[in-house]
Amino acid sequence: MTTAKKPNHIGRKISRVRELRGMKQETLATELGISQQAVSSMENKEHIERGLLEQVATILGVTPEAIENFDEEKVINYFNTFNDQSFSHSNGTFSATNCTFNPLDKLVEAYEENKKLYERLLESEKEKNVYLEKLLGK
Repeated sequence: MTTAKKPNHIGRKISRVRELRGMKQETLATELGISQQAVSSMENKEHIERGLLEQVATILGVTPEAIENFDEEKVINYFNTFNDQSFSHSNGTFSATNCTFNPLDKLVEAYEENKKLYERLLESEKEKNVYLEKLLGK
């Protein structure tokens, strides 16, 4: 019985590592100094030149070998072996001991950011109104 070897599609692996790192194509493109379309094209190629692979790996915070040897099945199996101890199945209680931030602080922070944005937008609209009134007054 022969086993068919999967092709080592480097572009697809770059795409998956990029996605797992939470990076968009646009961000990778900016870091590489190329267009988003060029990144898309690169991710559709089975092979890419070594120098480009090394640049991409550096930007993604991994080694070129990590990209070349990336195996999605192994990643899934790896994450499936984690046993989250923050939730006790015996009594159904949740323990927030693993939480590294206060959710209320994040809520207040988001509120403050939105308030600042609203104030900037309001100021911009006021400036537009003054300008239009000046134009109509002439």
